[in-house]
Amino acid sequence: MTELKRRADAYFVETGQSERDCWRMYLKTAVILAWLGTSYALLVFAAPTVWLAAPLAVSLALAISAVGFSVQHDGGHHAYSRFAWVNRLAALSLDLIGASSYLWKWKHVVLHHTYPNVSGQDADIDVGPLARLAPQQRRRWFHRWQHLYLWPLYALTAAVWHLYGDFRDVITGTIGGHRVPRPRGWDLVTFLGGKVVSVGLLIGVPMLVHSWWVVLLFYLAVTAILGIVMTVVFQLAHCVEEAEFPQPDTDSLRMPDAWAAHQVRTTVDFARDSRVACWLLGGLNFQVVHHLFPRICHIHYPALSRVVADVCREFGVRYAAHRSLLAGVASHFRWLRRLGRSQLAPS
Repeated sequence: MTELKRRADAYFVETGQSERDCWRMYLKTAVILAWLGTSYALLVFAAPTVWLAAPLAVSLALAISAVGFSVQHDGGHHAYSRFAWVNRLAALSLDLIGASSYLWKWKHVVLHHTYPNVSGQDADIDVGPLARLAPQQRRRWFHRWQHLYLWPLYALTAAVWHLYGDFRDVITGTIGGHRVPRPRGWDLVTFLGGKVVSVGLLIGVPMLVHSWWVVLLFYLAVTAILGIVMTVVFQLAHCVEEAEFPQPDTDSLRMPDAWAAHQVRTTVDFARDSRVACWLLGGLNFQVVHHLFPRICHIHYPALSRVVADVCREFGVRYAAHRSLLAGVASHFRWLRRLGRSQLAPS
């Protein structure tokens, strides 16, 4: 990690760019928020037919995902700005679009980034009995078909997260079996206020101008697209054939690899040559770089990926990447099928 950090620092010195507070990120944020606001206004107030409403629903779902992947994600990792209040403001965009930034910090920043792909610790790969995502998890008889039935279930994740999951986690004070502090004071106010605003915007306001069944139909359509996009992007980074699922030594509880090597071995990139994917996904197709440098703005991920690849090659650490989004989806499909059919950890 020392050599990797030295070369990353050299990149910023040579280019004269800043790790955070990038003008391109501020411009991108303005474009995304304008896209979000325009899609919402046209869908709710201006679409006269279903033929116009359908593409607007797709546009709104993609705009919401862009807010989460780019604005909220960088803010939540303190990668948006050197100023804490700016990062906090960016992170709060998650509450605006339906989820809790407070719970996301615990689930993603603390549990996932500290223990990626470590079964029993990484809450992002522990989704309960419905799916077996890691070889250490118990195999159930119905997992034999998980490579088929999980895809439609992915479409439900955003709505469940919005209307049920966050409330359950706050009430139980747990995330994936881990105890977390319940939000208090302003954190609780933000949590409840975010839910009121997001439910109001996605369900309440539309019901003022449309029939309830129309609003419900389009709510489900938007959240279904959002759920699939959000879930698949994560799965392609960690739940594919090329990713490793290491466990700590049973006696010493030490991981087999150093921190940086662990991040690389448990994470896989995809579609690194696609500028469109990088822009829409907030650089999360460069997940290896993100896990190594979570506090650097994602605008720099394509350049830093070349630095990381060079260092990994020199130190003999495998840097895995799929050439395209479709290749990553195919690998995730095969991984689900393999774990659903095999009781033992794959070799």
